[in-house]
Amino acid sequence: MLKEAIYHKPANNYAYSYDKETLHIRLRAKKGDLTKVYLIFGDPYKWTKEGWANQTKPMSLEGSDELFDYWFIEVKPEFRRMRYGFELHSENESIVYGERGFKDRDPKETNFYFCFPFLNEIDVFGAPEWVKDTVWYQIFPERFANGDSELDPKGTLPWGSCDPKPDSFFGGDFQGIIDHIDHIVELGITGIYFTPIFKATTNHKYDTIDYLEIDPQFGDKETFKKLVETCHENGIRVMLDAVFNHSGFYFDAFQDVLEKQEKSQYKDWFHLREFPVTPLPEPNYDTFAFTHMMPKLNTENLEVKEYLLTVGRYWIEEFNIDGWRLDVANEVDHQFWREFRTAVKSVNPDVYILGEIWHDSMPWLQGDQFDAVMNYPFTEATLDYIAKDEINAEQFAEQLTSVLTSYPKNVNEAAFNLLGSHDTARILTISNDNKEKLKLLFLFQLSFIGSPCIYYGDEFGVTGGNDPGCRKCMPWEKEDQDQELFSFVKKVVALRKEFPAFGNHGEFNMIETNRNTNHIIYSKQAGNETIIIAINNSNESINVNIPYDFTGKQPVDLWNQEPMKENSNIELGAYGFQVIQVK
Repeated sequence: MLKEAIYHKPANNYAYSYDKETLHIRLRAKKGDLTKVYLIFGDPYKWTKEGWANQTKPMSLEGSDELFDYWFIEVKPEFRRMRYGFELHSENESIVYGERGFKDRDPKETNFYFCFPFLNEIDVFGAPEWVKDTVWYQIFPERFANGDSELDPKGTLPWGSCDPKPDSFFGGDFQGIIDHIDHIVELGITGIYFTPIFKATTNHKYDTIDYLEIDPQFGDKETFKKLVETCHENGIRVMLDAVFNHSGFYFDAFQDVLEKQEKSQYKDWFHLREFPVTPLPEPNYDTFAFTHMMPKLNTENLEVKEYLLTVGRYWIEEFNIDGWRLDVANEVDHQFWREFRTAVKSVNPDVYILGEIWHDSMPWLQGDQFDAVMNYPFTEATLDYIAKDEINAEQFAEQLTSVLTSYPKNVNEAAFNLLGSHDTARILTISNDNKEKLKLLFLFQLSFIGSPCIYYGDEFGVTGGNDPGCRKCMPWEKEDQDQELFSFVKKVVALRKEFPAFGNHGEFNMIETNRNTNHIIYSKQAGNETIIIAINNSNESINVNIPYDFTGKQPVDLWNQEPMKENSNIELGAYGFQVIQVK
């Protein structure tokens, strides 16, 4: 037994409150090292003449990544408090592991063990419940639809007349979105994430000039209110994009600094290194990356903080938006985000707070800051396996284990799972224009744990490389739309809505991978319903045996709504799949 690989801490993703009466406990060990693990647990104040009164319960192997196994258990302490440790078994050794290290046997002393002092309900991570059943749709407003040509900026090009450039405009606006709300409804979307809509000079609007004003090319506040109301009438939530890490170059406060220098009342609103402040040839102030057009805001400054918190509250109070997506969230101080959460939740506790973070995000996901982050580790693993063929089925399963065990389960249920966005190449382009692979991507994304997001146009097979290529105009002419692909995506979204186990209410379990045939089989289980999904990520037909006992069961081919034989052997065509419901 390799003791150096055994790891647990009584916090974060290893020990946490799942709900007001349930604890989740996780243990890490060397891959393949342990054969059995038991949780030793009990109330810290229960003693007998033999010592501390505890009990044991077997843990289950949750999954494995490249190096480690992860063991998991759910337990309900009788009095919401618990001391606990682990009884570990390998093929030739058994030991007990607690906070003080290792012992040959249970010492019956609570101070040896890990402590979960008390399950306080207020400490339970709580993202809005509605998010778990939301299918998001990301819209880049400048490229979705032009509904009011009178708003077009100078130099606006005819819709879709050429590939986008960093400085090109096509006139997308709010009216265009309202005009095409039926398309979004038909797809089955229940949440829209808009990239920034506030006054700015660029087509992407990440260079905010005024956080309290709509960019005039999109419309006015009255039209935006109508858009939100139209969405809500159709069961669609609305999430806006907030750029609080940095402002735009033409933000009034920064222009005041450039004009008045040391005498500006806003000089402490930014991270200025010296005077005079000069943008070129290189900025002598902190920016987003090294872009002189995006000066970094000093969110520790009380005036900046109050201004931005006012912004956060304003769009909820006045327009009833349902969520905030926070740009470059990891570069803003944690204290600001804590106060931001308090501010917006005071207006509406059900608002969804989503941070843009591309790396391990546990520090932001402890209940005091964000409800979720954009789940790029999920994105990268799924694209590497299905779209790019850079990893095989076994490696994919290992990476998914890493994704899922990095966070508590209630955090994973609210994670924002995307495949493509305005920051990445189109997923069809990444898939080398293979639409069968694109279908597998959608199938896996929409049947996984979390809150999935579809980037506008991907349902029609829009192509394009990295920015600006991924920001093409939405095709509205039928001949430019892949209707068969649209029908496929619509059908998968409908399955997620109709069958709780298929979506976010089913426990995910990878039950088979094969690096030779490159197929995966996974299950989603909720109550007495199990859904099994097999995916063949290869260009050859294969026969697979579903590792499930169908005896006495009535399996149904859920995709075709047809009964299946009680036979575990199925054929999967090239890039084929099967969705099986078992009750």
